[in-house]
Amino acid sequence: MSYQSALDHVRKVKEKLGGTWNAIRPEDAARMIVQNRFQTGLDIARYTAAIMRRDMAQYDADNSKYTQSLGCWHGFIAQQKMIANKKYFGTTNKRYIYLSGWMVAALRSEFGPLPDQSMHEKTAVPKLIEEIYTFLRQADAKELNDLFRAMQKAEAAGDTAKVKEIETQIDNFETHVVPIIADIDAGFGNEEATYLLTKQMIEAGACAIQIENQVSDAKQCGHQAGKVTVPHEDFLAKINAVRYAFLELGVDEGVIVARTDSEGADLTQKIPVSREAGDLASKYISYLDTTEIDIAEAKEDEILIKRNGKLHRPTRLPSGLYQFRAGTQHDRVVLDCVTSLQNGADMIWIETPTPDVAAIASFVNDIKKQVPDAKLVYNNSPSFNWTINFRQQAYDRWLAEGKDVSGYERDKLMDAKYDDSELARDADEKIRTFQADAAREAGVFHHLITLPTYHTASLSTHELVKGYFGDEGMLAYVAGVQRKEIRGGIACVKHQAMAGSDIGDDHKEIFSGENALKAGDASKNTMNQFGG
Repeated sequence: MSYQSALDHVRKVKEKLGGTWNAIRPEDAARMIVQNRFQTGLDIARYTAAIMRRDMAQYDADNSKYTQSLGCWHGFIAQQKMIANKKYFGTTNKRYIYLSGWMVAALRSEFGPLPDQSMHEKTAVPKLIEEIYTFLRQADAKELNDLFRAMQKAEAAGDTAKVKEIETQIDNFETHVVPIIADIDAGFGNEEATYLLTKQMIEAGACAIQIENQVSDAKQCGHQAGKVTVPHEDFLAKINAVRYAFLELGVDEGVIVARTDSEGADLTQKIPVSREAGDLASKYISYLDTTEIDIAEAKEDEILIKRNGKLHRPTRLPSGLYQFRAGTQHDRVVLDCVTSLQNGADMIWIETPTPDVAAIASFVNDIKKQVPDAKLVYNNSPSFNWTINFRQQAYDRWLAEGKDVSGYERDKLMDAKYDDSELARDADEKIRTFQADAAREAGVFHHLITLPTYHTASLSTHELVKGYFGDEGMLAYVAGVQRKEIRGGIACVKHQAMAGSDIGDDHKEIFSGENALKAGDASKNTMNQFGG
């Protein structure tokens, strides 16, 4: 809604209903309407789902147009991420937010820090989605509030050209509200539990739900051992639950990202029922590790499998879990992805042990033989040691090309003595272009870093503590933080305004007129020391 259309709307409402609304200025009400574009989380979900669908279509037409996101564990972190995008790049286009179940477990649970095993409160996920969008909407309100202040100043000066210029900026304002890809882990229970939680996540604003094929009550982090997958029909039931939730709530373009952990999963909890040869269940069963036995070797009440006319005993652990055969990971990943994409998922996510474009492409190329437009969401995980991985890749590439590697020890390439080496520079260039290369060669539509702000919060705090409690004292904060904020034009240096004091002052003036008790205009307000 443009400012003028909002103004016309309020004037009509006031004419119709506002006989006693003399204190209500249509200009102020219209301003507040424009500063609050999204009324509900469902408004956000529908808006952002359309953005994702548009971006997916653009990627299909041109695979250089991939999208990116950073994982955020607090609304403020998400807000600053999007403010920074607009500051440095002038747009939020193709920049999303990733909501990581790992970070919810580690940082947002009432139990305290937890491992990534779905032990945290499931309601913490929709609450974080709501919090993120609250902060993003506040960023909209703050930036628009500054524009309205500037417009009022121009009106007071009689500068009609400036007024028109600012009004155009207001009407063409790009929101900080962007899509969230939200992690629902393995669904937090059965398919009904998945459906109910999905509805809460969508109502909070989520337009994309990422769900994985692990057993819900045995879920592990994607980059740790002990992962247990479920048969395809169990996973597809949860994909259906997510889709029904989207449709029920009117988010018709909602996006489902189906994640497979089969590359690193060696176990399954149950053997599905095969109804005919070659069905999905029989394919899943075919990957089980078994030993051929004679019927005389069978134990009482033991579960056995007939395979190729022979009796087989599936390898079963004391926990009751069944073991997959070694070397089946690639085929299981491909089957998982094809099955999900052919049964309601929009995109796939493959957890891999290393960030290797060729390895990712080997999966995706086989998937595309059956689903040509398959698109991948890829975890650029901090669980990878990117430096050692890419230096070893460079070493192996050089060796294959016949280049001299005698000055390097492959197993010790993490050593700082190599940081300024030619091989390290080669590796860093491949890290720099990794996302573009994977988008072009391996079907990656969306690149995300799951836990970056977990690490940045830790690193920046360590740096401040080291200086502040050391010899630098207060200079550690002034030179290491505040001066950098000032020099970089970072809005948060004026933390009162960032937290909403200017918006609050303007609202007080709108509500109370000359009686408003405002903070921002007082001569003793120290925020004025920062100018602007």
